[in-house]
Amino acid sequence: MVMIDDVVAGVGPAVLTVVIAGAADAVVTDVVVADPGTDDLGGPDDLVLGAGVAAPDAAAALVRACAGRGAPAVVLGAHVAGDRAVRTAAEAAGVWLVGVRPSVSWVQLVWLLRSVVASGEADGLVGGDAGVLDDLFGVADAVAAIIDAPVTIEDSQSRVLAYSRGQDSSDPVRHSTIVGRRVPAPVLAHFRGQGVFRRLTSSDEPLFVPAEGDVRARFVFPVRAGEEWLGSVWAVVDEPVAPHLVAEVRRITAALAVHLLRVRAQADLVRRTAEAELARFLQEPSATASLPAASGAALGAAPWRVALLATLQPDAGDPRRDLELWRTSLRRHGWAEPRLCLVHDRVHAVVGADEGAPEDGTRAGTWAWLVALVADLHRSDPVHRAAAGGAVSAVADLPRSREEAAEAYAVLGELACTTHEESWAARVLARVRAAVTDAAPTGPVARLVEHDRTHGTAYVVTLGAHLRWPGRPRAAAAELDIHPNTLRQRMARIGPLLDVDLDDPEVRLALQVQMTALSPHADENSF
Repeated sequence: MVMIDDVVAGVGPAVLTVVIAGAADAVVTDVVVADPGTDDLGGPDDLVLGAGVAAPDAAAALVRACAGRGAPAVVLGAHVAGDRAVRTAAEAAGVWLVGVRPSVSWVQLVWLLRSVVASGEADGLVGGDAGVLDDLFGVADAVAAIIDAPVTIEDSQSRVLAYSRGQDSSDPVRHSTIVGRRVPAPVLAHFRGQGVFRRLTSSDEPLFVPAEGDVRARFVFPVRAGEEWLGSVWAVVDEPVAPHLVAEVRRITAALAVHLLRVRAQADLVRRTAEAELARFLQEPSATASLPAASGAALGAAPWRVALLATLQPDAGDPRRDLELWRTSLRRHGWAEPRLCLVHDRVHAVVGADEGAPEDGTRAGTWAWLVALVADLHRSDPVHRAAAGGAVSAVADLPRSREEAAEAYAVLGELACTTHEESWAARVLARVRAAVTDAAPTGPVARLVEHDRTHGTAYVVTLGAHLRWPGRPRAAAAELDIHPNTLRQRMARIGPLLDVDLDDPEVRLALQVQMTALSPHADENSF
């Protein structure tokens, strides 16, 4: 079974939009096309498509009928789904109401949704659907045959999805693109500098890119679904493609859009499923008892650390958006498949613990690499922060590392990054504050607090600095931004008020505990 919101999110806003959200745990096991003239209106866990329903009254009746049969979601044309009466019926019935864009064919939508639901239910979900990729290789061969040129099909991230066969007379750029499964960074910069991607994202017209240096000319066909750019078809040519051949290829790219939507939908389902599984393992030690053998391998080589990442937009109020922003940033800097998930609406990552060779610290996806990246981001925007739990070598210990990351993050302060081991002193003080903050100060500290309140003195902070810098009056004075003689004069007056032996270690410790609880920064790092 597949969650309805995963299906809708996977297919994407270029095709479907949620008008009314139903139950968060609603699932889909089949896709059916409703026939309002019969009793074939779907059943439990069916995603019902109202393909022939154009009148709001009929649409509202369909929504109510589907709800009565246990169908959790209804898909209607966008103009019908937006009608007030239809939305009211969906809200009252508690079902999902989804609108389909006018430019989308119902036949294509049925095929797309059924393939997504079927792949989501398959045991091999993590591996994706090989069938759709085979289809894409067939499309690449068909386009190559039409224009007699080597062809690659790429997504909007310049990753190679398929390429044509039997045409090796190309340039080194095409070979390295196919071998690396993505366009090399220098080549991307070359095409970006020529405005190629700006054209692809804003227009559905093919374009000719002249040759330059070792890079042969390209003829590029954008693939779009409505206003959304999904990818492109790149042909290695010597001159622009003839207009009649361009028309033939454009007919193919119109159908190719559905294939790319299917690839993206299945990839999104795979990612969301992996995120949910990872989040479960980070929260429940017992969950690892059912952990598939391949899941540990998917995390990379042990040991690992769980890192808690500060959100890029802390006031956005959308944890999912924060997760995607982090994913985009990590990918942009070299981590192709970040191991991310949300736990308690916080972004978490499982990274390598850098316990191996020194060069491992430069490898994307390790803690040392993440520290360098976050520190760099933190310099321009101080909301970029990360804290990591201790290193663990067993998947069953990941929840402990996550809890340690939360403790380390709670005392992060002004630092960009820290680990559970590095933050031990701050964590001890935080626990002390938590234990004594609610209790009113007693004994000599209480007398100092009262003196400051009634006389406007600064004896509490003065004593605190004196205790933090034993035998170093200059350092204590520098902390308070006063002259050392001023510090000595204050301490001479504080001594009689305290009426204790400051040379007694236990007395000094007791005073420091209470002073720690009175620190003006005691709560500034609360998680």
